[in-house]
Order: sequence, then structure tokens, then C-alpha cells
Amino acid sequence: MSSEDLEKYEAEMELQLYREYRDVVGLFGYVVETERRFYLTNHVDLQPRSTENGEMYFEVTMEDAWVWDMYRPARFVRNVRVVTFKDVNVEEITKSDLEVPGSGHTV
Repeated sequence: MSSEDLEKYEAEMELQLYREYRDVVGLFGYVVETERRFYLTNHVDLQPRSTENGEMYFEVTMEDAWVWDMYRPARFVRNVRVVTFKDVNVEEITKSDLEVPGSGHTV
């Protein structure tokens, strides 16, 4: 497989992943971003924790999540637990976020 073939394959996989995201995003209420992954979920629990020496980390648990990862054969996950020292971003998805500006139609 040439590098050009690999680039084409990856571009196709990314497009397929985007289309899947577009199809499922309306089913979820939250977007969760960690340093390694991007998730859609309806239930998220973010707990700040600290180590014995005072370092802060986060424990994130999600149920029935969809994972943005083109290398996973199945992107729907029943339970997810992430422990990280990096930032975690949790945003509530509002239905207006799904509308294309000026069209009035949802994506």
C-alpha cells in the first residue's frame, strides 16, 4: 500500500466518521473532550480528585457514549471511565447547536 493509498483510506475513514457523528449527535445531550478522545453521551459525571501529594486529576464516567475514533470497530460504548491529569471539557448540546446557520434545518 502506497502512502497515497493510505492517505486516501484515512480521508475516507474520517469522512465516514464525520457522517456517523452527524447522524448520531442529535441523540446525545453532552459533548465530552479529553486529551485523547471526543465523546457524545447523555450521562456524564466529572469528579475532581487529588493525589496524596496534592496533584489534581479528574475522573470522568460516562454511560451509553459514542466515541470519535476512526480506528474503533464499534464506537458505541456502554460504560466509559477516564482518569486524567489533563483538562476535561464538558458541554451541554443544545438543539440550536445542531442547526445550520440561515437554513432553519437541523444537521
